[in-house]
Amino acid sequence: MATLDEGFWYAIDQLVKESELVIDRPKGSCHPRYSHLVYPADYGYLKGTSSMDGGGIDVWKGSNKNPVVDAVICIVDLLKKDSEIKLLLGCTNEERNIIYRFHNESEYMKGIMIARL
Repeated sequence: MATLDEGFWYAIDQLVKESELVIDRPKGSCHPRYSHLVYPADYGYLKGTSSMDGGGIDVWKGSNKNPVVDAVICIVDLLKKDSEIKLLLGCTNEERNIIYRFHNESEYMKGIMIARL
């Protein structure tokens, strides 16, 4: 099973390595439609990739100096009736916990975190 997991993380690493990270919602900024939601970390996407919502694969960028994808969050959005993954790039344990709570504080969005071992 470990070999399969390593393949998943290798594929994620390749996407990050080969794509430009665009931060379009800096830490502290408000969500464009839900102004009460404040981004607890830099949030953006990988340019040239695609996700369920038609945009790029979403990325949370943490404060670690040597960023690697250390977790993903799989979310279900009941309002949009879709699901997506969010990559956590270079996040500290505290940042991962804050981002996890961010995706679970609404009754309409729930997420599960898969940490890289």
